[in-house]
Amino acid sequence: MILSAKNVNFSYNKLPVLIDISFGLEEGEFLGIVGPNGSGKSTLLRNIDKILHPKNGTIFIQNQNQKDLSREEIAKLIGYVPQNDNNVFSTTVFEFILMGRKPHIKWMETKEDKEIVAHMIEKLSLGDFALRDINQLSGGERQKVSIARALVQTPKILLLDEPTANLDLKHQLEVLDLLLETKENGVSIIIAIHDLNLALRYCDKFIILNQGQVFASGGQEIISKENIETVYGVKVEVLEKEGMKFIIPIQPSTEI
Repeated sequence: MILSAKNVNFSYNKLPVLIDISFGLEEGEFLGIVGPNGSGKSTLLRNIDKILHPKNGTIFIQNQNQKDLSREEIAKLIGYVPQNDNNVFSTTVFEFILMGRKPHIKWMETKEDKEIVAHMIEKLSLGDFALRDINQLSGGERQKVSIARALVQTPKILLLDEPTANLDLKHQLEVLDLLLETKENGVSIIIAIHDLNLALRYCDKFIILNQGQVFASGGQEIISKENIETVYGVKVEVLEKEGMKFIIPIQPSTEI
C-alpha cells in the first residue's frame, strides 16, 4: 500500500472538519473523493500533502510516517494541484512548470530537467503559452499549467483538487485521459471531484465524504441512488449503458 490514513482528525478553530478518516491507496490506483461542498475534500488533500497537519491520527506514505518526512521528501513523493493557484508571481509558463523539478535539483536545473518540462508542455499542448506570463492566462489554461508542474515532479502520488473545474468539456477529457495514462505508468492518483459522471468514467475506487466523515468507500457500487440522494439531498436516476454508469439529477431535496 503506497498511502494509508488511520483515524485522521482535523479542525479549524476547534470546528471539526475531518473526523476519523481512514482509507488506503494501492500503487497505480485512481481514487475519487466525492461529496457536497464543505464535506472536507480539499482539507483532506492538504493534510495528505502536509500543508495542514492532522490534530490526531496518522498518515503513512510508502510505509513512512508522514510527520517524519521533510517538505523536500514529501515533494519527491507527492505532486499536489490545488483548486485555485492565483497567488503566482510573474514568470513564464516554462519557468513555472520548471519549478516542479525543484525537489530533484541540487544546484541548478540540468538539460534533462528542461527536456522533461518541454516534453510535458508538448504533451499538454501548452506550446503556444510557453513563453507567456502565467498571469496572462485564463483560468483553464493556468489549471493545465499547474497540472504540468505537478507531473514533472515525477511523483509517486498525485493529488488534484477539482482539476477540471475551469476547463471546457474537451479539455476536461484531455486532462483526465492524461491522468489515466499517468496512472497506468504506476502513479497513484487521488482526485477531489464534483462531477460524478466523470468520476465514474475514470476512477477505480471512491470515497464519499459527508460532514467530514467517510460515508462510504469502495468501487462503483457505492455511487448508488440511495447514497447520492442521502448525501447530496437530490433525487437522481442511475442508468447504465454499455457497461458505463450515469447519474441524472431529477429533483432537489424538497421533492425526495
